[in-house]
Amino acid sequence: MTTTPVQTLTPEQYAETASAIHEQVGRVIVGQRDVVDTVLIALLCEGHVLLEGVPGLGKTKLLTTLSKVLDLDFGRIQFTPDLMPADVTGTQVLDASDSSGGGRKFVFRPGPVFNGLVLADEINRATPKTQSALLEAMAERSVTVSGTTHQLTRPFLVMATQNPIEQEGTYPLPEAQLDRFMFKVEVPFPTADELADIITRTTGTTESEPDSVAGAELLNTMVTLTRTVPVADVVARYAVDLVVATHPDHESAPEAITNYVRAGASPRGAQALILGAKAKALLDARPSASSDDVRALAASALGHRLVLGYDAAADGKSRRALIEDLLEAVPPPGSGVRGAP
Repeated sequence: MTTTPVQTLTPEQYAETASAIHEQVGRVIVGQRDVVDTVLIALLCEGHVLLEGVPGLGKTKLLTTLSKVLDLDFGRIQFTPDLMPADVTGTQVLDASDSSGGGRKFVFRPGPVFNGLVLADEINRATPKTQSALLEAMAERSVTVSGTTHQLTRPFLVMATQNPIEQEGTYPLPEAQLDRFMFKVEVPFPTADELADIITRTTGTTESEPDSVAGAELLNTMVTLTRTVPVADVVARYAVDLVVATHPDHESAPEAITNYVRAGASPRGAQALILGAKAKALLDARPSASSDDVRALAASALGHRLVLGYDAAADGKSRRALIEDLLEAVPPPGSGVRGAP
C-alpha cells in the first residue's frame, strides 16, 4: 500500500484509515470498540497495552486480527513459569553450515519479540526474571544479547494479557514493568446481544476473515503525524496537574488519593496522556488535542500506575474509582466544550 507523505496526510485521511481498520476488525471482533480504540491509539503512539479480563473475551483474537488488518508480523509468547528470557528475546546458536571454511560460529537467532505485534499471553505467569526480558524491548525497541544490541521492527506493539481471577502460580507485575505499558484496559464481558452475535459467528461452518487496509509504511507515517498534533499549553498543564495530583503527599491530591494511594503516577503517565490525546484527536479528524481527550484516557493511562495501600483493598476502593475522584477534584480548564482547550 502506497504511503501518503506525512506532509500531505490530513486528519481526515488519518481518521478514514482508522475507520477502515475498525470496520475490518469488527468483522471478527464483536463489540469492544473502546478496547480496539485504546489498542489502536497505543499503536499510533508506539506504546504498549496491558489487557485484563477473564478467559474467552477475545483478547488474543483481537491482536491476531489486527496483525492481518495491518499486514504486520505477529509473534505470540505464552508466558509460563518455565519460560526463559532467551525464549523471548532470542539467543546465540552454533552454526556449523559455514561452507567457506568449514568452521563453526555463533549466530543470533531472533526470538518472537522481533515482530511488529507481539502478544505476551498471561504475562503474570512467568517469573520476574523472564518478565524483565521485555523491559528493554518495550522502552528502547531494541534487544541486547551477548553484548550486541539488535534493533526491533517499527512499528512495534506489545499487548500483554493477564487473568484477574486466577492468582495461584502467578507473579504480580512489578511497578517498573507496569510503567512500561502506556495503557491498561479492563476488557468487559459482552452484553447478551453481543454474546448471541459471537455464537452465531463462531459456531457455523465458516468465519469472517478481515482484509488488509494498511501496512507498516502507512502506520509509521501515521505515527509521525501523531506527534505533530499541537497541544495547547493549558491542555498540557491539565495533564500535568492530573499526574501531580495522584501523589498523596502533594497539596493538590484529593482526599481519596491521600487515603488510599502510596505512590502516584510517573512522568510516563503524563506522556501517555498527551500522546494518547493527540492520537484520539486525529481519530476524530480533529487537528488539535483537547482536555476532553486527556480526561477520556485518564483511567487507562494512570490507573495502573497508582500503587495502592492496604486500606484500598479493605475498603473496596478500585483504581478506576480513584481516577474518577481525581477527575472530579481536578476540573478541566476552560468551558470543557468538545474540541476547545
